[in-house]
Amino acid sequence: MRRAKKALVIGGGVAGPVAAMALRQAGIDSVVYEAYAGGADHAGAFLTFASNGLDALRAIDAHHLVLAEGFPTPRMTIQSGTGKHLGDVPNGGTLPDGTVSQTLKRADLYRALRDEAVRRGARVEYGKRLVDAETAKDGGVAARFEDGTEAEGDLLVGADGIHSRTRRIIGPSAPAARYIPVLNIGGYASGMSVQAEPGTFRMVFGKRAFFGYAVHPSGEVWWFANPPRLDEPTRSELAAISTEQWRKMLVDLFAEDDTPAVDIIRATPGKLAGRATYDLPSVPTWHRGSMIIIGDAAHATAPSSGQGASMAIEDAVVLARCLRDRPDITQAFAAYERLRRARVERIVAQGARTSNSKAAGPVGRVIRDLMMPLILKRVASGESLAWMHDYHIDWDAKVA
Repeated sequence: MRRAKKALVIGGGVAGPVAAMALRQAGIDSVVYEAYAGGADHAGAFLTFASNGLDALRAIDAHHLVLAEGFPTPRMTIQSGTGKHLGDVPNGGTLPDGTVSQTLKRADLYRALRDEAVRRGARVEYGKRLVDAETAKDGGVAARFEDGTEAEGDLLVGADGIHSRTRRIIGPSAPAARYIPVLNIGGYASGMSVQAEPGTFRMVFGKRAFFGYAVHPSGEVWWFANPPRLDEPTRSELAAISTEQWRKMLVDLFAEDDTPAVDIIRATPGKLAGRATYDLPSVPTWHRGSMIIIGDAAHATAPSSGQGASMAIEDAVVLARCLRDRPDITQAFAAYERLRRARVERIVAQGARTSNSKAAGPVGRVIRDLMMPLILKRVASGESLAWMHDYHIDWDAKVA
């Protein structure tokens, strides 16, 4: 098996551009192939970047991109729908130099990462939806795209998200994403005042749905909601729901809660669009021949974990180190899986538990609200999630 000199990176969201930067730092050139014609700049609303994700970006000197676009959100305060305070916990950990978690718009993150990857020498091609790929006899890889074009390289990195085509190519019987019985919707409200300390997300386990919000330094209120839904909706079904229908649904869900949720939703201009929530607990096969999957393509976690982007970035940096230090691609892939699998699957399980608590029934809500203060007191100590947030990648250390 050859050593890698050129990588085909499938997907231009978070994992793809970071992989291109990390691979470049390891001496491997990359081309990023993005399925969307103009990039995924309008996908999603916002996300919170945990300290371990920032630390992983620092390994390739790219953490400043997130710090420039985001605002610090190091704390969460939790309450019930009745207004009862359940506890306060850290949100994402703190690095030794004091850097804390950051919240930023997905569009800003995608743009910043992609532009920096290009600045460092990567090429990005748009409108390239992967159809098939295969390992060549000489150990390289050939990819074919929906527009009829093809590309060749030494390896292919599937960073193409939770509905990954690369995952199916590597393992035709690979599991599909698992539906979690809540929807995800969010937006930005302006011209109103709410009770929220700077840097703090207020999370509400409402009577009928979960709601969270934080105040941006500009005064804009960034919010999200998780309406429960037992049956999995199709994309076309969700797309058919109008903004006013979403608004009415959300107002009805939070009408009985002691929160500003209804006022925030009513003060949100523009289009509202929700999406289904998924995770991917365990994919048996991460790599085959010269192809491998990283990020959500290999191990997607529910948004409630706050770790999706951070795990994808950790993956990209660890993979680049393995390709740099191991004698061939086969050994590099094996080292990568050994270093990553146990950690990411543990995080996915953690996120699933949190998401399921958002969709609790009447009896479950009572039990949850009784137990939550005890659970949050342990989390507040910082010890229970230290394994997640204190993870550090030493770029200069050789992969054994």
